[in-house]
Amino acid sequence: WWRNKFGGMDVAEARRLKELESENERLKRLIAEQLLVIDGLKEFSRKK
Repeated sequence: WWRNKFGGMDVAEARRLKELESENERLKRLIAEQLLVIDGLKEFSRKK
């Protein structure tokens, strides 16, 4: 698995890829949280 994913990269490139993947996951979680907040606000405004 590791060789297939990182085989043609040097250490710096592999490290950067891992950083980008980590940031991507963090941003996806942030978006999911914001969507939950938006849904909650929509539900709250409908009940008024």
